[in-house]
Amino acid sequence: MIGPTDGHESAPSRILLTGDLVLDLPDADHWLSGIAPIIRAADVAIGHLEVPHTRSAAELAGDVPAPGADPANLEALARAGFTAVTLAGNHIADCGAEGIADTIAGLDRLGIAHAGAGADLASARAPALIDVGGRTIALLSYNCVGPEAAWASEDRAGCAFLPIATADGAPVSPIADLVRATDEAFAILSSDIASVRDRAQLVLVALHKGIVHRPAILAAYERAIAQAAIDAGADVVAGHHAHILRGIEVYRGRPIYHGLGNGCVVTRALSPNQDHAARREWAERRKRLFGFEPDPAYEYAPFHPEAVNAMVASLTWHRDGRIEAGVIPVHVEPPGRPVPAQGERSGAVLDYVEAITRTAGLPPLQLRREGRVGLLP
Repeated sequence: MIGPTDGHESAPSRILLTGDLVLDLPDADHWLSGIAPIIRAADVAIGHLEVPHTRSAAELAGDVPAPGADPANLEALARAGFTAVTLAGNHIADCGAEGIADTIAGLDRLGIAHAGAGADLASARAPALIDVGGRTIALLSYNCVGPEAAWASEDRAGCAFLPIATADGAPVSPIADLVRATDEAFAILSSDIASVRDRAQLVLVALHKGIVHRPAILAAYERAIAQAAIDAGADVVAGHHAHILRGIEVYRGRPIYHGLGNGCVVTRALSPNQDHAARREWAERRKRLFGFEPDPAYEYAPFHPEAVNAMVASLTWHRDGRIEAGVIPVHVEPPGRPVPAQGERSGAVLDYVEAITRTAGLPPLQLRREGRVGLLP
């Protein structure tokens, strides 16, 4: 368990959640500097660390491998105010067991809590327990999209996972047609959440799920697996992986953020002009697969043009257990730095979140506007 109490046991706790974090460029502090002030103002801030931070040159077969980021860039996360990160994504094992071990060692050294990956399955499924104001948050993290080669086992390093059935029985991978959460996935959620409920007053489940680079659309399994986490006792569900925002729903009075988009993603790994053949080919193929052309101004964040709309999930956790949930609108400025959205742009991001929620077939959402924050009903 980490995190000192704040000495104000009667006050609510402010929890912020971001989407994917990829920091494999120099000067990570600069790329985080736009959102760092709001992150540091929170009692707890949690992001999803997408790639290993390691000097290992190993490459795991099974997905287009991301390069390891500079281990020193983890220090920028600490300086920006991140309390914890989730690790169960499709790239955390790209540099093998050494990359996972190096990443965890760096996070431990900096006092950043983590969940979702480890030297074996038991450690990957273990929760991060975060103390805030004398109460405990349990953080669980799962990969829903593969590749299966990245999944931990009893004797293999990797990430925690929830098995999702593919349409044709092919192995689970980010480009497979993922259609249905399996009974095993529901059982894992139920078991892991039950194991932490008596140790934590708030359970937060992070799911690496969904379809990349495509606006609004949810895969067939996404609502079912997110709602199952709430049914099993989770208080908040946060999704990431799509690199573009997804809608929000309130289920049984609990918030589900189906996709937080990019928290801060700056990388040269998606450039068509690079020496790595597999990454170069994917940079071109994903544009054909998903029907978009990146804005050339976004050299280090060459995503779908709508990915300039971003957000940070904002939770106010009251002493009586109530959760006020909302979003802080964020704009990604060229060439890839996220900054809090201002003025009309702030309202436009909130309008966008409401629109993609409707388009996805989720219950209609109307965010209450209070300053630069949109609050859920």
